[in-house]
Amino acid sequence: MAELPYSRVVLKLSGEAFAGDAGFGIEPDVVHRIGAEVKDARDLGVELGVVVGAGNYLRARSNSLHDIERTTADYMGMLASVLNCLALQAALETLGVDTRVQSAIEIREVAEPYIRRRAIRHLEKGRVVIFAAGTGNPYFTTDTAAALRAAEIGADALLKASTVDGIYDSDPKTNASAKKLESLTYLDALRAGLKVMDATAVSLSMDTKIPVIVFDLRAGGNIKRVLLGEKIGSTIS
Repeated sequence: MAELPYSRVVLKLSGEAFAGDAGFGIEPDVVHRIGAEVKDARDLGVELGVVVGAGNYLRARSNSLHDIERTTADYMGMLASVLNCLALQAALETLGVDTRVQSAIEIREVAEPYIRRRAIRHLEKGRVVIFAAGTGNPYFTTDTAAALRAAEIGADALLKASTVDGIYDSDPKTNASAKKLESLTYLDALRAGLKVMDATAVSLSMDTKIPVIVFDLRAGGNIKRVLLGEKIGSTIS
């Protein structure tokens, strides 16, 4: 097999993806499909860390949480992400994939505490490491957590699996004439205020020079295609 372009990556999965058509909660069949794609990626020999959001349960900035103070809402989101990470772990283990969940908030009964050196050791042993509970701090998104973990473990790239097939100059869901941007710089993304990732995540990726590849998770096999070097989605570099 030809040498792969990436030897170690962090994959960012949105919580919304776990809900499937229901739009809320966890759809087991969908999580199993995502797990199968993660397994295919791991089977290439790539060391793989995964960060999962919590949008299938709640969003900290949602109007429905107007009575909940922001810090409390953010901690609720961190706990919701743990649920998603445990669901992904269960799906992967049914597929025979060794995994470890590491949580930024200590929940020792269900997950290891996040320890950078231990995470790297797991990766070196071929285990998929699932990073739960964001950064463990309020006011930081799981996108920022993914950029942070990618920097900490020395990842070659950050893969952001989305519900659109790349980055657009406006929301393609509401603007039919939105233009897809196949490649752009970190500064381009920051200046344009694109909503695909928050500014903190983009800035951190710029500081660490880790490219961000945004692609559509709904198209089967896209994770593997990215890892094989196919030009799909959009790249911030």
